[in-house]
Amino acid sequence: MNADTSERRLLITGIVGTIIAALCCFTPVLAVLLGVVGLSALLGWLDIVLFPALAFFIGLTIYAVWRRQRNTRNS
Repeated sequence: MNADTSERRLLITGIVGTIIAALCCFTPVLAVLLGVVGLSALLGWLDIVLFPALAFFIGLTIYAVWRRQRNTRNS
């Protein structure tokens, strides 16, 4: 796997993770899904998990973009 492929995968992972975490944080998607499955008791713990996950994936996306720009300049 070359550097371009790993940078692309890192960027895609960051973007997809950010979108999923944002959807679950700011819309009732996860609340509805947990209610349908019968796990609505977990709703109180969602903020403890989702906000750090959102921050992590945003940071991962920023890192991937920075790394890609740095390698583009060096090439």
